[in-house]
Amino acid sequence: MTHESIQIIRDEHAALAAMLRSLGMMVEHGSGKDPENFFDVLRAMLFYIDEFPERLHHTKESELLFPRVVRLAPDMLAVIEQLEKDHVGGESAVRELQHLLLAWELVGDSRREAFGESAKKYIAFYLEHMRLEETVILPSAQKVLTEADWKELDAAFATNCDPLTGKYPRDPAYDRLFTRIVMRAPSPIGLGEG
Repeated sequence: MTHESIQIIRDEHAALAAMLRSLGMMVEHGSGKDPENFFDVLRAMLFYIDEFPERLHHTKESELLFPRVVRLAPDMLAVIEQLEKDHVGGESAVRELQHLLLAWELVGDSRREAFGESAKKYIAFYLEHMRLEETVILPSAQKVLTEADWKELDAAFATNCDPLTGKYPRDPAYDRLFTRIVMRAPSPIGLGEG
């Protein structure tokens, strides 16, 4: 049986992975003939990562999922400590990327390589982080957590409603952000040109 919270985590991971791959493709291709749109979309993507996965998704994993798993499966402690370290580092890493992007946009191509290298490392780091959660922590959680644990986790994760998963309506407060990303970003996350 797949619990709702596990499906939500996987859906959010899939949306974020698509966003990261699109970001990587955009950086690889460069700003092209429309630098204003290029930088606008990248800023929106990084803002999304900072707003949703970093502040909402990770918080629930750190405060609700991980403590339950480690309590019932102490052998997961080292992995959970690594994931927690990733959560802490991820927040500062996305903010550093935002700064490097702004430097590229305002100072010019002399800053492109710094952003590109940092973005490549960040994407690899984040994809590995999600892989670890999905292949180690979630299977362990499925083995050890009780129905009461799942009920509480399902209720908590159900409030995430990340619209980039394609399963929830957009929050009007973020409507402009998601429209910008989806309409202008290239596939696999958006409808814009690649």
